[in-house]
Amino acid sequence: MDTPVVLFGAFDRHNLGDLLFPHIAQALLGAVPVRFAGLAARDLRRVGGHRVEAIAELMAGWGEAPARLLHVGGETLTCGAFEAAAMLLDAGELQATLRRLEAHAQQREAWLQHMLGSVTPAPYVISRRDWPALRRVAHAAVGGVDLERIDEVQRDAVLARLREADALTVRDWRTRDALARHGIAAALMPDPAVLVAELFGTRIAEHASRSEPAAWRAAFPTGYLAVQCSAVFGDDATLDALAAQLTRSARESGLGIVLLRAGAAPWHDDLGVLQRLAQRLPVGTARVAESLDLWDMCALLAGSTAVIASSLHGRIVASAFALPRIGLQPDAATQRIVKLDAWVQTWEPERAGSVVTPAALADALTAALREPREARAETARQLAAACRNGYATLLAALR
Repeated sequence: MDTPVVLFGAFDRHNLGDLLFPHIAQALLGAVPVRFAGLAARDLRRVGGHRVEAIAELMAGWGEAPARLLHVGGETLTCGAFEAAAMLLDAGELQATLRRLEAHAQQREAWLQHMLGSVTPAPYVISRRDWPALRRVAHAAVGGVDLERIDEVQRDAVLARLREADALTVRDWRTRDALARHGIAAALMPDPAVLVAELFGTRIAEHASRSEPAAWRAAFPTGYLAVQCSAVFGDDATLDALAAQLTRSARESGLGIVLLRAGAAPWHDDLGVLQRLAQRLPVGTARVAESLDLWDMCALLAGSTAVIASSLHGRIVASAFALPRIGLQPDAATQRIVKLDAWVQTWEPERAGSVVTPAALADALTAALREPREARAETARQLAAACRNGYATLLAALR
């Protein structure tokens, strides 16, 4: 490839999976030069991410040279302009901004323009109609489990752009089948994060030997449970149920508990929720990890005895390291994390029972800890191989 490949995705904000995707894509591209683009210009190198260009500015300044673009993954097919812009805010700005826009609706369009550079119903899906210089465009294991539920204008924009892709892979059956109903064929490919142990195991081990990961290993010499839950689990009743189940699990297993975030962007994780959960646990049982460094987060997950997470990528990182894993779902059906269900049903149907609500956590964890490690290791090998094969097809399409 004689020109850079533009890697495009939501890695201009803090979220475990989104921060991993460009690292993985760059590693698999080898010596091919790349440029990193999101919706906004950001420098996330301080937390293990990248210095990211704003895609609108990059396209405007590209000129007539042929361009290649790889959408690096994530639940991006159903992310609308307002949601995308809101997640680019600092978490402390979110509520004030939402209140202001609610009171002054006429400012919304100008605010979107300011945040995104351009206003489009499908901000994370780009085709030649958006960027005429594009010679090749591909999508790596993107997600869109709610494609049939989004606004019709947004859905039509997404579908029109996907029809123009040179290669399209999705990470779950639900997205694949939704696209098929609209006449678009997409191949299944595991989320690229399944390669994190294979590609970055050494780097993660180095982080495990210092800073917070090392401190928590020292605090819990018999091992610990890595526990992550998003802000949606933050009501008192849910935290009470989680605390009761985690207390039981810690008592029965002899393991400590490390509470961590998998993303600090708005509508992801909240440090305050984890601190309130820790206060409900027996003294000495739990610690709250504060680091938001990508590789520290991976090291905390990889160094655990088992992972309990509402985050899809918390689960996938656990899978890559062949760890026992439990997926957490809210009690309310309307809050269910559909992409987590879709992933397990697609790639781990034999572990469907490992996705539970807080009240069922302890029993599910006991069962997961009993599963032979070799079975988990075989799943990790199969997913990594399938992802590598999928990426080989994508890279061929970009040439």
